[in-house]
Amino acid sequence: MMYIKDKKGQNMAALYRITGAALGLMLALVSFAAPISAQQPTLKIDVTGGVIEPVPFAIPTFIAENSASTAIANNITRVIAEDLLSTGLFREIPKAAHISGVSNFNAPVQFADWRAINSQALIVGAVNSSGGRLTVKFRLWDVFAQAPMGDGVQLSGSPENWRRISHKVADAVYSRLTGETGYFDSKIVFVSESGPKNDRRKRLAIMDYDGAGLAYLTNDENIVLAPRFSPNNRDILYTSYETGIPRVYLMNVDTLQRRVFANLPGMGFAPRFAPDGNKIVLSISERGNTDIYTVDLASGQRTRLTSGPSINTAPSFSPDGKQIVFESDRGGSQQLYIMSVNGGDAKRISFGNGRYATPVWSPRGDLVAFTKIVGGRFHIGVMRLDGTQERLLTASFIDEAPTWSPNGRVLMFFRVTSGANGAPQVYSVDITGRNMHQVPTPSFASDPAWSGLLK
Repeated sequence: MMYIKDKKGQNMAALYRITGAALGLMLALVSFAAPISAQQPTLKIDVTGGVIEPVPFAIPTFIAENSASTAIANNITRVIAEDLLSTGLFREIPKAAHISGVSNFNAPVQFADWRAINSQALIVGAVNSSGGRLTVKFRLWDVFAQAPMGDGVQLSGSPENWRRISHKVADAVYSRLTGETGYFDSKIVFVSESGPKNDRRKRLAIMDYDGAGLAYLTNDENIVLAPRFSPNNRDILYTSYETGIPRVYLMNVDTLQRRVFANLPGMGFAPRFAPDGNKIVLSISERGNTDIYTVDLASGQRTRLTSGPSINTAPSFSPDGKQIVFESDRGGSQQLYIMSVNGGDAKRISFGNGRYATPVWSPRGDLVAFTKIVGGRFHIGVMRLDGTQERLLTASFIDEAPTWSPNGRVLMFFRVTSGANGAPQVYSVDITGRNMHQVPTPSFASDPAWSGLLK
């Protein structure tokens, strides 16, 4: 994979290559038997409620099975813990409170010692780095039931991919404790911004979901907007002013090869992939009209879905690819509508006070996230597909452009602070409105888009 890496403030750094084996991370997942207690696990977190008491867990530093593994074992342990803590669903018991240590991966667990410090879940792991190969194995224990939660798991990859392996372990733990798929082993593509407010420089960047592993995909010579991942997680769509007018581009993040949709009339913007990755949907503004089109990626065939004098934009496919949610002012104000993927009649779904924008369909298919502008403030919210159960999760000077985690549990968006020096930063929030926090980036950041789980 070729990226433009940041080099201490340089605008454009040298290209470098990461091999497919290194970043693609061919992980071998091997289950191994764990001794089964007479009791069965009873620990399970209900994440559907509004207020959740974080579940206390303990994660002793993973055992380094050779001297070369010590530092990486420490790093892996911390990333797993930080992934779980970032959800707001878990609380780590400090290592200073641990009564028992873990020096052998296969040694019997001293459950009484972990119960005494009120640890409900225990994560035990071991790391071996040798011969250019990193192997990580772990078990998750229900302390009060004195039973393993599923089989042990072993993952292997190259040592430089220790962070991805850590995220995969955390995803497995999260899944076993909540019954949902995880979202830690994923990427965020976004617009990285720098410079003064009246001369902001913008370029595309990519990072892990937690802000680590930042790399740049473009330079900052042209304005770029609205990057969006393909279902394959390797291609992105975005809008660029490279030619002086907004054009839609497709870029492969492995090679940085690009394709411009030069045959589209007028100005193109707000592109997204269909769930099957074979076509895109976007808005085209031409001769005073802004309408929604689909474009087949193989043939280039263009299909117009809306028509008329209204502004129709920000389309997003349903997970099954049969419908599209979008924003339109056809009713006199900016509202949300759903139509068939073939166009035709559209059904309005937003009915609250204020204006609605940037809708995006949940990967679960049950909710639409949106930006709402009312009373001079911006909000990120969610609603059912019929417009019921609208719930506003945030409120700020400007909160905009939500994007879903792969499991539909968390939203990212960007927030702009008020004032002469106001600047955008990326935030995340749970769909219950809890656990909002800023995602660390080295400079200003806007318009995030979340990938699916990586393979």
